[in-house]
Amino acid sequence: MTRAVTGHRIVRAGVATSVAALVWACFACGGDEVLGPASAPIEVGGSYDWRLPEGFPAPRVPEDETMSDALVELGRHLFHDPRLSGNETQSCSSCHKQELAFTDGRTVGIGSTGEAHPRNSMSLTNVGYQPVLNWANPNERDLAHQSLTPLFGEDPVELGLSGREDELLERLRADAVYQELFTRAFPERTDPFSERADPFSVETITKAIAGFQRTLISGDSPVDRYRRGDRTALSEEARLGQALFFSERLECFHCHGGLGFTGTFDFEGKSAPEVEFHNNGLYNIDGNGGYPPHNTGLHQFTLRPEDMGRFKAPTLRNIEVTAPYMHDGSIATLDEVLDHYAAGGRTVTEGPFVGVGSENPNKSGFVRGFTLTTRERAAVLAYLRALTDSTFLTNPGFANPWPGGGS
Repeated sequence: MTRAVTGHRIVRAGVATSVAALVWACFACGGDEVLGPASAPIEVGGSYDWRLPEGFPAPRVPEDETMSDALVELGRHLFHDPRLSGNETQSCSSCHKQELAFTDGRTVGIGSTGEAHPRNSMSLTNVGYQPVLNWANPNERDLAHQSLTPLFGEDPVELGLSGREDELLERLRADAVYQELFTRAFPERTDPFSERADPFSVETITKAIAGFQRTLISGDSPVDRYRRGDRTALSEEARLGQALFFSERLECFHCHGGLGFTGTFDFEGKSAPEVEFHNNGLYNIDGNGGYPPHNTGLHQFTLRPEDMGRFKAPTLRNIEVTAPYMHDGSIATLDEVLDHYAAGGRTVTEGPFVGVGSENPNKSGFVRGFTLTTRERAAVLAYLRALTDSTFLTNPGFANPWPGGGS
Protein backbone atom coordinates (compact mmCIF):
# COMPACT_ATOMS: atom_id res chain seq x y z
CA MET A 1 0.00 0.00 0.00
CA THR A 2 1.45 3.35 -1.02
CA ARG A 3 -0.18 6.77 -0.79
CA ALA A 4 0.28 8.97 -3.82
CA VAL A 5 0.92 12.18 -1.94
CA THR A 6 3.94 14.37 -2.65
CA GLY A 7 6.57 14.28 0.07
CA HIS A 8 5.05 11.36 1.94
CA ARG A 9 6.90 8.07 1.71
CA ILE A 10 5.87 4.71 3.10
CA VAL A 11 8.88 2.43 2.99
CA ARG A 12 6.84 -0.64 3.75
CA ALA A 13 3.20 -1.00 4.64
CA GLY A 14 0.80 -3.78 5.40
CA VAL A 15 -2.81 -4.44 6.27
CA ALA A 16 -3.75 -5.28 9.84
CA THR A 17 -5.31 -8.71 10.20
CA SER A 18 -6.13 -8.96 13.90
CA VAL A 19 -9.31 -7.86 15.62
CA ALA A 20 -7.14 -5.46 17.62
CA ALA A 21 -6.30 -3.67 14.39
CA LEU A 22 -9.94 -2.68 14.00
CA VAL A 23 -9.71 -0.93 17.35
CA TRP A 24 -6.64 0.95 16.12
CA ALA A 25 -8.38 1.98 12.92
CA CYS A 26 -11.26 3.53 14.86
CA PHE A 27 -8.84 6.07 16.31
CA ALA A 28 -8.26 7.51 12.85
CA CYS A 29 -11.89 8.34 12.14
CA GLY A 30 -12.07 11.28 14.54
CA GLY A 31 -15.72 10.77 15.40
CA ASP A 32 -17.45 10.22 18.72
CA GLU A 33 -17.84 6.45 18.52
CA VAL A 34 -17.56 4.62 21.82
CA LEU A 35 -15.43 1.50 21.56
CA GLY A 36 -16.55 -1.53 23.51
CA PRO A 37 -14.19 -3.57 25.66
CA ALA A 38 -11.57 -5.58 23.81
CA SER A 39 -11.10 -8.95 25.44
CA ALA A 40 -10.79 -12.47 24.02
CA PRO A 41 -9.87 -11.60 20.39
CA ILE A 42 -6.77 -9.68 21.43
CA GLU A 43 -3.59 -11.70 20.99
CA VAL A 44 -1.28 -11.29 23.98
CA GLY A 45 1.81 -12.96 22.56
CA GLY A 46 2.65 -16.25 24.23
CA SER A 47 2.31 -16.78 27.98
CA TYR A 48 3.56 -13.37 29.08
CA ASP A 49 0.92 -11.16 30.71
CA TRP A 50 1.37 -7.79 29.02
CA ARG A 51 -1.21 -6.06 31.25
CA LEU A 52 -2.41 -4.29 28.13
CA PRO A 53 -4.70 -1.26 28.17
CA GLU A 54 -8.16 -2.10 26.90
CA GLY A 55 -8.16 -2.38 23.12
CA PHE A 56 -4.40 -2.68 22.70
CA PRO A 57 -2.78 -5.57 20.79
CA ALA A 58 0.45 -7.11 22.05
CA PRO A 59 3.78 -5.82 20.74
CA ARG A 60 5.56 -8.14 18.34
CA VAL A 61 8.52 -9.94 19.95
CA PRO A 62 11.43 -11.34 17.90
CA GLU A 63 11.45 -15.13 17.61
CA ASP A 64 14.75 -15.46 19.49
CA GLU A 65 13.50 -13.50 22.50
CA THR A 66 11.07 -14.59 25.23
CA MET A 67 9.28 -12.15 27.49
CA SER A 68 9.07 -12.88 31.22
CA ASP A 69 8.60 -10.91 34.43
CA ALA A 70 12.17 -11.81 35.41
CA LEU A 71 13.54 -10.46 32.12
CA VAL A 72 11.59 -7.21 32.47
CA GLU A 73 12.73 -6.68 36.05
CA LEU A 74 16.36 -7.24 35.07
CA GLY A 75 15.89 -4.80 32.19
CA ARG A 76 14.43 -2.18 34.52
CA HIS A 77 17.47 -2.41 36.81
CA LEU A 78 19.85 -2.13 33.86
CA PHE A 79 17.91 0.76 32.29
CA HIS A 80 18.31 2.86 35.46
CA ASP A 81 21.88 1.83 36.34
CA PRO A 82 24.72 4.36 35.77
CA ARG A 83 27.19 1.49 35.77
CA LEU A 84 26.10 1.06 32.16
CA SER A 85 28.21 4.07 31.22
CA GLY A 86 31.97 4.12 30.98
CA ASN A 87 32.44 6.75 33.67
CA GLU A 88 29.41 5.58 35.69
CA THR A 89 27.71 8.97 35.46
CA GLN A 90 24.74 8.14 33.22
CA SER A 91 22.17 5.43 32.65
CA CYS A 92 19.65 4.92 29.86
CA SER A 93 17.19 6.85 32.00
CA SER A 94 19.44 9.92 31.99
CA CYS A 95 18.19 10.66 28.48
CA HIS A 96 14.84 8.92 28.92
CA LYS A 97 13.14 10.14 32.09
CA GLN A 98 9.80 8.60 33.00
CA GLU A 99 8.16 11.86 34.08
CA LEU A 100 8.96 13.30 30.63
CA ALA A 101 7.54 10.26 28.80
CA PHE A 102 11.08 8.91 28.57
CA THR A 103 12.61 11.98 26.94
CA ASP A 104 15.05 14.36 28.65
CA GLY A 105 13.76 17.91 28.14
CA ARG A 106 16.92 18.94 26.27
CA THR A 107 17.18 20.32 22.76
CA VAL A 108 19.51 17.44 21.88
CA GLY A 109 20.86 14.58 23.95
CA ILE A 110 24.07 14.95 25.94
CA GLY A 111 26.31 11.89 26.36
CA SER A 112 28.14 10.73 29.46
CA THR A 113 31.30 12.56 28.37
CA GLY A 114 29.40 15.80 27.72
CA GLU A 115 29.25 15.41 23.94
CA ALA A 116 26.14 16.92 22.33
CA HIS A 117 24.21 14.66 19.97
CA PRO A 118 22.77 15.81 16.64
CA ARG A 119 19.20 14.83 17.52
CA ASN A 120 16.60 15.19 20.24
CA SER A 121 16.08 12.24 22.59
CA MET A 122 13.00 10.50 21.20
CA SER A 123 10.22 9.40 23.53
CA LEU A 124 10.09 5.70 24.40
CA THR A 125 6.31 5.80 24.75
CA ASN A 126 4.99 2.60 23.12
CA VAL A 127 8.42 1.95 21.60
CA GLY A 128 7.64 -1.78 21.48
CA TYR A 129 5.20 -1.05 18.66
CA GLN A 130 7.83 0.68 16.54
CA PRO A 131 9.05 -1.49 13.61
CA VAL A 132 11.90 0.94 12.95
CA LEU A 133 13.71 2.87 15.67
CA ASN A 134 15.40 6.28 15.91
CA TRP A 135 14.42 9.32 13.88
CA ALA A 136 15.38 8.26 10.37
CA ASN A 137 17.26 4.96 10.24
CA PRO A 138 15.18 2.48 8.18
CA ASN A 139 17.57 -0.36 9.04
CA GLU A 140 17.36 -0.26 12.86
CA ARG A 141 14.44 -2.58 13.55
CA ASP A 142 15.30 -4.51 16.72
CA LEU A 143 15.26 -3.02 20.22
CA ALA A 144 18.01 -5.28 21.54
CA HIS A 145 20.30 -4.48 18.63
CA GLN A 146 19.50 -0.76 18.83
CA SER A 147 20.72 -0.56 22.43
CA LEU A 148 24.24 -1.38 21.22
CA THR A 149 24.45 2.13 19.75
CA PRO A 150 24.00 4.09 23.01
CA LEU A 151 26.11 1.57 24.92
CA PHE A 152 29.09 1.29 22.58
CA GLY A 153 28.71 3.97 19.89
CA GLU A 154 31.56 6.42 19.34
CA ASP A 155 30.01 9.02 17.03
CA PRO A 156 28.55 10.50 19.09
CA VAL A 157 29.57 9.05 22.44
CA GLU A 158 26.51 8.28 24.53
CA LEU A 159 27.22 5.85 27.38
CA GLY A 160 30.85 5.45 26.34
CA LEU A 161 31.51 1.73 26.79
CA SER A 162 33.28 1.07 23.50
CA GLY A 163 36.08 -1.45 24.10
CA ARG A 164 35.05 -1.86 27.74
CA GLU A 165 32.68 -4.80 27.44
CA ASP A 166 34.62 -6.98 29.88
CA GLU A 167 34.75 -4.17 32.42
CA LEU A 168 30.98 -3.76 32.16
CA LEU A 169 30.37 -7.46 32.75
CA GLU A 170 32.72 -7.46 35.75
CA ARG A 171 30.80 -4.57 37.31
CA LEU A 172 27.52 -6.44 36.99
CA ARG A 173 28.84 -9.84 38.11
CA ALA A 174 30.15 -8.28 41.32
CA ASP A 175 26.64 -7.21 42.38
CA ALA A 176 24.59 -9.76 44.33
CA VAL A 177 21.36 -8.22 43.02
CA TYR A 178 22.43 -8.89 39.45
CA GLN A 179 23.62 -12.39 40.28
CA GLU A 180 20.05 -13.23 41.22
CA LEU A 181 18.35 -11.20 38.46
CA PHE A 182 20.45 -12.57 35.57
CA THR A 183 19.99 -16.13 36.82
CA ARG A 184 16.23 -15.74 37.04
CA ALA A 185 15.95 -14.04 33.65
CA PHE A 186 18.20 -16.50 31.80
CA PRO A 187 17.95 -19.85 33.67
CA GLU A 188 18.92 -21.77 30.54
CA ARG A 189 22.36 -20.16 30.74
CA THR A 190 23.11 -21.55 34.19
CA ASP A 191 23.38 -25.15 32.99
CA PRO A 192 27.07 -26.08 33.54
CA PHE A 193 26.91 -28.46 30.56
CA SER A 194 25.74 -25.75 28.18
CA GLU A 195 28.11 -23.96 25.81
CA ARG A 196 26.39 -20.72 26.92
CA ALA A 197 26.50 -21.33 30.65
CA ASP A 198 27.20 -17.72 31.68
CA PRO A 199 24.04 -15.55 31.97
CA PHE A 200 26.20 -12.40 31.98
CA SER A 201 26.85 -11.22 28.42
CA VAL A 202 26.29 -8.22 26.18
CA GLU A 203 23.54 -10.21 24.48
CA THR A 204 21.63 -10.85 27.69
CA ILE A 205 22.05 -7.22 28.75
CA THR A 206 20.57 -5.90 25.51
CA LYS A 207 17.73 -8.43 25.48
CA ALA A 208 16.77 -7.51 29.04
CA ILE A 209 16.75 -3.78 28.30
CA ALA A 210 14.65 -4.45 25.20
CA GLY A 211 12.22 -6.55 27.26
CA PHE A 212 11.71 -3.72 29.73
CA GLN A 213 11.24 -1.15 26.95
CA ARG A 214 8.49 -3.21 25.35
CA THR A 215 6.44 -2.85 28.52
CA LEU A 216 6.47 0.98 28.29
CA ILE A 217 2.90 1.00 27.02
CA SER A 218 0.80 4.15 27.36
CA GLY A 219 -2.97 3.85 26.90
CA ASP A 220 -4.78 5.59 29.76
CA SER A 221 -4.96 9.22 28.68
CA PRO A 222 -8.24 11.17 28.76
CA VAL A 223 -8.52 10.47 25.02
CA ASP A 224 -8.34 6.73 25.73
CA ARG A 225 -10.87 6.91 28.55
CA TYR A 226 -13.25 8.90 26.34
CA ARG A 227 -12.96 6.29 23.59
CA ARG A 228 -13.70 3.56 26.11
CA GLY A 229 -16.98 5.23 27.03
CA ASP A 230 -16.22 7.81 29.73
CA ARG A 231 -18.03 10.78 28.25
CA THR A 232 -16.66 13.08 30.97
CA ALA A 233 -13.00 12.38 30.13
CA LEU A 234 -12.77 15.06 27.44
CA SER A 235 -13.92 18.64 27.79
CA GLU A 236 -16.09 20.23 25.12
CA GLU A 237 -13.01 22.20 24.05
CA ALA A 238 -10.92 19.03 23.66
CA ARG A 239 -13.71 17.36 21.66
CA LEU A 240 -13.66 20.29 19.24
CA GLY A 241 -9.90 19.89 19.03
CA GLN A 242 -10.34 16.20 18.25
CA ALA A 243 -12.68 16.99 15.37
CA LEU A 244 -10.17 19.50 13.98
CA PHE A 245 -7.24 17.10 14.46
CA PHE A 246 -8.98 14.44 12.36
CA SER A 247 -10.24 16.86 9.73
CA GLU A 248 -8.97 17.18 6.16
CA ARG A 249 -8.56 20.87 6.91
CA LEU A 250 -5.68 20.34 9.34
CA GLU A 251 -4.51 16.91 8.06
CA CYS A 252 -2.86 16.01 11.41
CA PHE A 253 -4.13 12.44 11.49
CA HIS A 254 -2.46 11.44 8.22
CA CYS A 255 0.95 11.37 9.90
CA HIS A 256 -0.19 10.95 13.51
CA GLY A 257 -3.01 8.44 13.25
CA GLY A 258 -3.91 5.08 14.71
CA LEU A 259 -3.73 3.98 18.30
CA GLY A 260 -0.16 5.20 18.65
CA PHE A 261 -0.69 8.60 17.00
CA THR A 262 2.10 8.04 14.50
CA GLY A 263 2.27 6.34 11.10
CA THR A 264 4.97 3.81 11.96
CA PHE A 265 3.52 0.75 13.69
CA ASP A 266 3.69 -2.96 14.12
CA PHE A 267 2.09 -5.42 16.54
CA GLU A 268 1.35 -9.09 17.04
CA GLY A 269 -1.06 -10.30 14.35
CA LYS A 270 -0.37 -7.53 11.84
CA SER A 271 0.55 -8.93 8.43
CA ALA A 272 3.38 -6.46 7.83
CA PRO A 273 4.70 -3.35 9.59
CA GLU A 274 3.95 0.19 8.43
CA VAL A 275 6.98 2.46 8.15
CA GLU A 276 6.62 6.11 7.18
CA PHE A 277 9.00 9.07 6.88
CA HIS A 278 7.94 12.66 6.20
CA ASN A 279 9.40 16.03 5.29
CA ASN A 280 7.45 18.67 7.21
CA GLY A 281 9.10 21.78 5.80
CA LEU A 282 11.31 22.48 8.79
CA TYR A 283 14.23 23.66 6.60
CA ASN A 284 14.96 24.69 3.02
CA ILE A 285 18.46 26.11 3.31
CA ASP A 286 19.37 26.21 -0.40
CA GLY A 287 15.95 26.69 -1.98
CA ASN A 288 16.14 23.12 -3.25
CA GLY A 289 15.01 21.36 -0.10
CA GLY A 290 18.35 21.25 1.73
CA TYR A 291 18.59 20.32 5.40
CA PRO A 292 21.52 20.87 7.79
CA PRO A 293 24.31 18.50 6.72
CA HIS A 294 24.39 16.56 10.01
CA ASN A 295 20.62 16.00 9.96
CA THR A 296 19.42 15.05 6.48
CA GLY A 297 17.03 12.35 7.69
CA LEU A 298 16.25 9.32 5.55
CA HIS A 299 18.52 10.73 2.83
CA GLN A 300 21.53 9.88 4.98
CA PHE A 301 20.78 6.19 4.39
CA THR A 302 19.25 6.13 0.91
CA LEU A 303 21.09 9.06 -0.74
CA ARG A 304 17.90 9.68 -2.73
CA PRO A 305 17.37 13.43 -3.27
CA GLU A 306 13.66 13.13 -2.56
CA ASP A 307 14.41 11.64 0.88
CA MET A 308 16.18 14.80 2.05
CA GLY A 309 14.58 15.95 5.31
CA ARG A 310 12.33 12.95 5.80
CA PHE A 311 12.02 11.79 9.41
CA LYS A 312 9.72 9.46 11.30
CA ALA A 313 6.69 11.16 12.79
CA PRO A 314 7.00 10.65 16.56
CA THR A 315 4.04 9.57 18.65
CA LEU A 316 1.88 12.38 19.96
CA ARG A 317 1.04 10.43 23.09
CA ASN A 318 2.26 12.42 26.11
CA ILE A 319 3.34 15.19 23.72
CA GLU A 320 2.60 17.79 26.41
CA VAL A 321 5.63 16.69 28.44
CA THR A 322 8.14 15.95 25.65
CA ALA A 323 9.24 19.48 24.67
CA PRO A 324 11.27 20.66 22.85
CA TYR A 325 10.02 19.28 19.57
CA MET A 326 11.21 18.05 16.15
CA HIS A 327 14.17 15.80 15.41
CA ASP A 328 16.63 18.52 16.42
CA GLY A 329 14.63 20.05 19.28
CA SER A 330 14.44 23.32 17.37
CA ILE A 331 10.82 24.17 18.29
CA ALA A 332 10.33 24.95 21.95
CA THR A 333 6.58 24.75 22.60
CA LEU A 334 3.37 23.19 21.34
CA ASP A 335 2.14 26.68 20.45
CA GLU A 336 5.14 27.10 18.17
CA VAL A 337 4.58 23.65 16.65
CA LEU A 338 1.06 24.74 15.75
CA ASP A 339 2.48 27.94 14.22
CA HIS A 340 4.83 25.82 12.11
CA TYR A 341 2.06 23.69 10.62
CA ALA A 342 -0.35 26.59 10.25
CA ALA A 343 2.29 28.30 8.08
CA GLY A 344 2.82 25.13 6.03
CA GLY A 345 6.50 25.06 7.02
CA ARG A 346 8.99 27.14 8.94
CA THR A 347 10.72 30.28 7.69
CA VAL A 348 14.23 30.70 9.10
CA THR A 349 15.36 34.31 8.75
CA GLU A 350 18.84 34.30 10.28
CA GLY A 351 21.79 32.02 10.94
CA PRO A 352 23.31 29.33 8.74
CA PHE A 353 20.01 27.63 7.90
CA VAL A 354 18.06 30.53 6.37
CA GLY A 355 15.24 29.39 4.12
CA VAL A 356 11.50 29.17 3.54
CA GLY A 357 10.39 25.71 4.60
CA SER A 358 6.90 26.08 3.14
CA GLU A 359 8.55 26.14 -0.31
CA ASN A 360 10.58 22.98 0.25
CA PRO A 361 10.07 20.85 -2.90
CA ASN A 362 10.25 17.62 -0.88
CA LYS A 363 7.67 18.68 1.68
CA SER A 364 4.76 16.36 2.43
CA GLY A 365 1.55 17.20 0.64
CA PHE A 366 -0.22 17.02 4.00
CA VAL A 367 1.69 20.07 5.30
CA ARG A 368 -0.33 22.69 3.42
CA GLY A 369 -1.01 25.30 6.06
CA PHE A 370 -4.30 26.38 7.61
CA THR A 371 -5.99 29.19 9.52
CA LEU A 372 -7.46 28.79 12.99
CA THR A 373 -9.62 31.06 15.09
CA THR A 374 -8.48 31.74 18.64
CA ARG A 375 -11.09 29.27 19.90
CA GLU A 376 -10.03 26.57 17.45
CA ARG A 377 -6.38 26.99 18.28
CA ALA A 378 -7.06 26.56 22.00
CA ALA A 379 -9.17 23.49 21.21
CA VAL A 380 -6.41 21.74 19.23
CA LEU A 381 -3.95 22.37 22.05
CA ALA A 382 -6.48 21.06 24.59
CA TYR A 383 -6.83 17.85 22.59
CA LEU A 384 -3.07 17.37 22.37
CA ARG A 385 -2.76 17.84 26.12
CA ALA A 386 -5.53 15.28 26.60
CA LEU A 387 -3.10 12.69 25.20
CA THR A 388 -1.12 12.93 28.45
CA ASP A 389 -1.26 9.65 30.36
CA SER A 390 -0.49 10.42 34.01
CA THR A 391 -0.67 6.71 34.87
CA PHE A 392 2.17 6.03 32.46
CA LEU A 393 4.26 8.92 33.77
CA THR A 394 3.98 7.71 37.38
CA ASN A 395 3.78 3.92 37.00
CA PRO A 396 6.05 2.51 39.74
CA GLY A 397 6.75 -0.52 37.56
CA PHE A 398 8.77 1.72 35.24
CA ALA A 399 10.55 3.68 37.98
CA ASN A 400 14.15 3.47 39.19
CA PRO A 401 14.37 0.36 41.40
CA TRP A 402 17.74 1.17 42.98
CA PRO A 403 17.75 2.49 46.59
CA GLY A 404 18.15 6.24 46.63
CA GLY A 405 17.79 6.41 42.86
CA GLY A 406 21.33 5.14 42.26
CA SER A 407 23.00 1.78 41.71
